Amino acid sequence: MATTINTRCTTQQQKPIYTTYASSVTSRNLFFGAYLPLGLPVILAKDAYDNSRRTKLKEEILNLASETKRGLTETKEQAEEMQNLFAQLEKLSPTVNPITNKNSKLNGDWSLDYTTSASILGKGGAPRIGPIIQNIDTTTLSAKNSEVIRYGGIFDVPRSVSAELSPVNGKLTDVQFKRFQLGPLGFNAPESFKGSLDITYLDDEVRLTRGDKGNIFVLTRM
Repeated sequence: MATTINTRCTTQQQKPIYTTYASSVTSRNLFFGAYLPLGLPVILAKDAYDNSRRTKLKEEILNLASETKRGLTETKEQAEEMQNLFAQLEKLSPTVNPITNKNSKLNGDWSLDYTTSASILGKGGAPRIGPIIQNIDTTTLSAKNSEVIRYGGIFDVPRSVSAELSPVNGKLTDVQFKRFQLGPLGFNAPESFKGSLDITYLDDEVRLTRGDKGNIFVLTRM
């Protein structure tokens, strides 16, 4: 009789131990099963939100650029609005290290849609006719700016400047201007003609850049 009682006690003592272990395993499975799948929807939701913001900001920036004729006729209020939109879009760049990234969409021809640089816009001087184009080639570390200037309201003369790029990091590069071309005439740029480009935003369509003199540039792929 004592033996029977002991056996029952042993069985009763072991059952809770098994049940506790099983409950622990079940709890862990429920924990991971409940929370891990939530990560993917959150990531997808953030990506969708960022993409939506990018699209809206790019639309506003390009519309404002068109309204102000690349910045040539902008008011103080429009200039402040552009600076604000520009800074917001910079924070959403989908491209890391656009200069050194082998999968970057940086290379090719880009049309200047807006800038704060009075000299590039030709404020107070001969007007620019047609697009102002910048070509970048990270394989040769070179760049070229091209435009057409209308002199005297009559003569349209092509003008360009080639440059050598010396990357400082994945998004910033020093620029050494090498040669100017004005119509059929060409001449080497002085050694002192230097600058820098900080590519702060890049996607398949739009590029934002800051220059060494504090100017900002909005360009679209051609």
